[in-house]
Amino acid sequence: MEHLISGFAVALQWDNLIYTFIGVFIGTIVGVLPGIGPSASIALLVPITFGMNPTSALIMMSGIYYGAMYGGSISSILINTPGEASSVMTAIDGYQMAKKGRAGAALAVAAWGSFIAGTIGIVALSLLAVPLAQFALEFGPAEYFLVMLFSMAAVSALAGDAPGKAVFSMMLGLAVATVGIDMQTGQERFTFAIPEFQDGIHFVAVVVGLFAVAEVLRGVEDWYMGTNEVIRIKGKLMLTRDEWKRSIKPIARGGIIGFLLGVLPGAGTTIATFLSYAAEKKSSKHPEEFGHGAIEGVAGPESANNAATMGAMVPLLSLGLPGSSTTAVLLGVLIMYGIQPGPTLFTAKPELVWGLINSMYVGNIMLLILNLPLIGLFVRLVYLPVGLLLPIILALSVMGAYGLNSSVIDLYVMLFFGVAGYLLEKIKVPLGPMVLALVLGGTLEQSFRQAMTISSGSPKIFVGTPICVVLLIMCIGAISWPFISKVMARRTAASTPKRAIENQVGETL
Repeated sequence: MEHLISGFAVALQWDNLIYTFIGVFIGTIVGVLPGIGPSASIALLVPITFGMNPTSALIMMSGIYYGAMYGGSISSILINTPGEASSVMTAIDGYQMAKKGRAGAALAVAAWGSFIAGTIGIVALSLLAVPLAQFALEFGPAEYFLVMLFSMAAVSALAGDAPGKAVFSMMLGLAVATVGIDMQTGQERFTFAIPEFQDGIHFVAVVVGLFAVAEVLRGVEDWYMGTNEVIRIKGKLMLTRDEWKRSIKPIARGGIIGFLLGVLPGAGTTIATFLSYAAEKKSSKHPEEFGHGAIEGVAGPESANNAATMGAMVPLLSLGLPGSSTTAVLLGVLIMYGIQPGPTLFTAKPELVWGLINSMYVGNIMLLILNLPLIGLFVRLVYLPVGLLLPIILALSVMGAYGLNSSVIDLYVMLFFGVAGYLLEKIKVPLGPMVLALVLGGTLEQSFRQAMTISSGSPKIFVGTPICVVLLIMCIGAISWPFISKVMARRTAASTPKRAIENQVGETL
């Protein structure tokens, strides 16, 4: 408690308050612009921090990290352009809400969900950092493989009446993920003699194509067919009482799911948002609304997104293990200042650790105050005529894709997947499983091969620990669920006429 109080004294110093605001402000802008990402932004700002107080530098860098998580929801909801993997699930229902005139409500629930779940994550980080970090050490290649397998199986199982299309989408994502240099043999795979593909096909180019460029193509089609409609705001700009009621549980569940998965190095925000979306769809009384503007589909993933960011700080500070590219950059900043993360950091430099953690409370409040008043301004974007809005989306897409490596190849990749996304949408193939498989494909393969190498080729390693057994049972359950639910639905449908006759006879007697 003494360290916690002294941490607030550090976080509330006027210069650290300024650095917190600068961080969350830059992070919000970075999140809105596709292709930049928090890791690149932090890396660009590292030279500026030379000579700064280490605590102030880390406070600003961390503000960029969790600020970008919220900023990504703005472009995802308003123009269907997620710039990060963690914003993909927000775009699915958030953009549909915007098309129905509820963009303000979608942005509001994203802001409140990020704030509440982020606060849950910070409290958990304050109380559970060291024990959870020790638990994360129990995860080896086999456990990580099963975690990623379960997340893909869960998302595919909840794809509605067409699980086959979800599996097809997932296999496409895994195929794209195999492009590049094999990390174990050093051989090129499916690069088609294109040097730029040796590092793999960049995720941002793919996701911007699948969502943003495909949306431009759909907009052009609607304009040509004369079916374009001006979107008007309907009802309140903020959340209604019913929307609040529907959002509270998803925010809480998303916060818990996000933090726990954020603790696992390598799992990160992407799996958290997908599993949160899957959990909300499974627990919903109206699962058919998902994909068509369900507010739970925005509240859950966006909450999981920010909570996972806080969870990712656990292995970074407690063990010195970065769980993502952004935390890897933050680790580099720590080392640059001569600070070695690990269990002793909490006792050796308590003012730095607790000052950083408590600055996140302040940063979350700043994000809420910064973004809620701007919702009225943000939603005006949907009033733009198609002739202006579509070129803006396309311009942002080109900037995001080309800015990755300053390569024209990335633009071709973006265009190819834009056409592919447009065609897949026409035949009702869900894009979520494809995106998740693309993000996790490389790590999934590496974890599997590492596990098989450790066990000398024996698959027994996947049942070698209690954690593996539990995860394997969860995988089997997720894969079996579509078939079990169909059998149950058939039995219910078959028994309904019989019950109706029995009821009618009973009433007659």
